[in-house]
Amino acid sequence: MPIKIHSDLPAKGILEQENIFVMTENRAETQEIRPLKVAIINLMPTRETTETQLLRLLSNTPLQVEISLIRMEHHDYKNTGTDYLDKFYIPSSELLKNKYDGMIITGAPVEQLPFEQVDYWEELCKVMDWAKDNVFSSLYLCWGAFAGLYHLHGVNKHATDGKIFGIFKNKSGLISDPLLRGFDDFFPIPQSRHTTIKEEEILAHSELEILAHNDSIGPTLIKSKDNREVFMTGHLEYDSNTLGTEYWRDKSKGLPIHVPLNYYPDDNPENTPKSTWRSTAHLFFSNWLNYYVYQETPYNFTK
Repeated sequence: MPIKIHSDLPAKGILEQENIFVMTENRAETQEIRPLKVAIINLMPTRETTETQLLRLLSNTPLQVEISLIRMEHHDYKNTGTDYLDKFYIPSSELLKNKYDGMIITGAPVEQLPFEQVDYWEELCKVMDWAKDNVFSSLYLCWGAFAGLYHLHGVNKHATDGKIFGIFKNKSGLISDPLLRGFDDFFPIPQSRHTTIKEEEILAHSELEILAHNDSIGPTLIKSKDNREVFMTGHLEYDSNTLGTEYWRDKSKGLPIHVPLNYYPDDNPENTPKSTWRSTAHLFFSNWLNYYVYQETPYNFTK
C-alpha cells in the first residue's frame, strides 16, 4: 500500500522512480479506508533528503500511511526557504490540535549544545508532552532520542572523547520483542554523534528497557515498556552515501574527523561505500508501524 503525501513534494518523484507506490490526496480520498496518520518532526538541515529517506522506509508496509510534515515555529530554518516550509509543512501549533497514530522526531545538528540552549527546546518539549496522550507510538532518532530520554525520563546525554562515526554492529538484548522480529542476533546501525547515554542510567528507570547495545558505544535502541516511546541513537534511515557526504563535508572544512568505521571497503574513503543496513532499516520501520502502531491503535483513535 502507498504513503499519502503532498502531490508536489520533491520526494514524490524520487520515490516513484524507485517503484514505490506514492498516493496523493485526491486519489486517497476515493478509498474507503482509514490510513495510519504519522507526523514527522524533521529537524535535520538536509530537509528534503531526510524526507525521502524516511518516506522510503515508511512505504515498505501493506498499510496506507498518511504523512504530516511538522516544523518548529520558533526556529530559523537557514537551509530551507519559507515557501517550501509553508507549502509542505504545518506548524507545531497545528500539530497539537490533532491526534496521530505515530510520530517521528529526527536528529538535529545541535547535540553539543545543552538542551535548554536549543532555540526550539520549549516548543519541542510541548510536542513531547502532548504526544503522551495524543500519539500512540513515538519514534525518536539520534538527537531526537537523546532529547526524548532527557525530557521524558530525566536521562542525560554524555559527551564522548571523539565522534561516534561509522557502522556499528548491535547485539539484540530482547530478541523476542516484536520490534526486533526477524532481526539477526547482531545487526548494523549507522552512527554519527558526539554524545552517548549510560546503560546504568537507563536501567535505573523501571519503565524503560534496552533492546540493543554495542559493547563500545553503549545502548543503541531503548523503548518504554508500554511501546509508546522508542529511542534509537543512530540513523537507520541513512542512504549508502550519507556518512560519506558528512565525512567529506567536515574534512573540507578542516574539522577533526576520522574515516567512518566499518563503512568504506578496506576503510579507504576513495572506495564507494555499500549499504549493509538497508534490510535492517526496512524491517525495523515495518515492525514499528505494524506491531507498535497499527496493531495497537484503535480504529477511531484520531477522531
